[in-house]
Amino acid sequence: MSFPRPARVTPLSLHAVADVIGDRVARLAHGDMGTLVTGVSLDTATVRPGDLWAALPGARAHGADFVDRAVAAGAVAVLTDPDGVARIQAKGVDLPVLETARPREVLGRVAAAVYESAQRRPTMYGITGTNGKTTTAYLAVSALEVLGRTTGLIGTIETRVGQERITSVRTTPETTDLHALLAVMGERGVDDCVMEVSSHALTLHRVDEVVYDVAVFTNLSQDHLDFHGTMEEYFLAKAGLFTPARSRHGVICIDDEWGQRLAGIAAVPVTTVTSRLDVEADWVVGGDPRQPQMTLTGPVGELHLESALPGDFNRVNTAMAAIAMITSGLEPHDVARAVLTRPEVPGRMEIVVPDTEREDLPLAVVDFAHTPDAVGAALAALRPQTNGQLVVVLGAGGSRDPGKRPGMGAAAAAHADVVIVTDDNPRDEDPALIREAVAAGVWPRARARLEVIEGRVAAIRRAVEIAHESGPGATVAVLGKGHEQGQEVRGEVRDHDDRAVLRAALESRSATG
Repeated sequence: MSFPRPARVTPLSLHAVADVIGDRVARLAHGDMGTLVTGVSLDTATVRPGDLWAALPGARAHGADFVDRAVAAGAVAVLTDPDGVARIQAKGVDLPVLETARPREVLGRVAAAVYESAQRRPTMYGITGTNGKTTTAYLAVSALEVLGRTTGLIGTIETRVGQERITSVRTTPETTDLHALLAVMGERGVDDCVMEVSSHALTLHRVDEVVYDVAVFTNLSQDHLDFHGTMEEYFLAKAGLFTPARSRHGVICIDDEWGQRLAGIAAVPVTTVTSRLDVEADWVVGGDPRQPQMTLTGPVGELHLESALPGDFNRVNTAMAAIAMITSGLEPHDVARAVLTRPEVPGRMEIVVPDTEREDLPLAVVDFAHTPDAVGAALAALRPQTNGQLVVVLGAGGSRDPGKRPGMGAAAAAHADVVIVTDDNPRDEDPALIREAVAAGVWPRARARLEVIEGRVAAIRRAVEIAHESGPGATVAVLGKGHEQGQEVRGEVRDHDDRAVLRAALESRSATG
């Protein structure tokens, strides 16, 4: 996939690039310092003529080993480390090479200079947290558009530049693509860009040289410990967003202890938000948590909001989106009106409706919940509106944070009547062992009936069968994959969309009675 590039770029010489990096950490290993570059890339598949190509060391190989591909695609110079220089010289490639000890750490600086993204960028909202990033981002974008503003969106599901949409590969793109995107947004008159900012992006320098006008923290719970190692390191990665190098103002939900701690150590001015009665904050979300209506009381008085999405957690997400916009300078009552619009958030508490008029089918919902807290929150939202049985389909991803698997099963069993444990993205692990780990959290919970079913399609069909046969008022919740349209098994990505499978199962049940 190739992100758009700005139409106009002022060519930058390698000499100027070296100045941007710093004379003490960059030197020309080979070639002409007067060579002009008009773009930056780090993937040979996205190199364009005139690019400075970054050859970075990787876990399995060094980018410099693929320099021939970059040259064939039109790269005019290379940025790499000493090992990369040696590899390129061994290949006999006659291309200017700029050497620096840690090229990934300076790449954002280089990309920002080449694309002049700081001068072109729109108002920037950066949203981080374990759960709620995508929903809060869509709530903000939807409200901003109601207010007549042209928006950009960068996140887990898609990237938008005005009306142009591109499917996202990762939550936050690489820094070379990001700075090009921000420059494009500036060219096309985008007023506001709303971004999901992952902990991986913060750690791996993907958002270097981007300063957010408003940075938002939703919450923190166990996830990604396969990458960060500990919750402390995971937290510190998120906290890095709330420093002068990355943001101007923070909006922090202090419903959990991590948010409270972050509010205390943030190095930028912060506005705090809570939905708890026992916590003091600048803004307080009030009202019955079971109802969509809420009051938001803060520095400008009392605002009356309504969550367009189900669940107490979405009341908080709605409040966070509203406060972020108010913090950026938008009129509070206009913002309160704008957030009433229901956003389309693919795979987030998304109701799946079959092409049938039968009314005896269960309510069917797909959600991306893939942490213990998210699973519990999603099912807690569905429990009150389920008059019959609540049947949940749940798995866990392979090669990712195995410690959260029993907790996910326990969270499902705490709310559901039937828990069907199945496969998510097994990746390179044995699916049976993953299912066993998730099921281990369900076993101690006598309230929920447990079934373990190999194969996600079979599990979804079984869930619809159980819910339909249990009588009226049942709900089927398929959790974990949300908007995803593939299932990764042993290095192969197979076509799979929970929404399509669930819809087909409902229609099949409708046809058979």
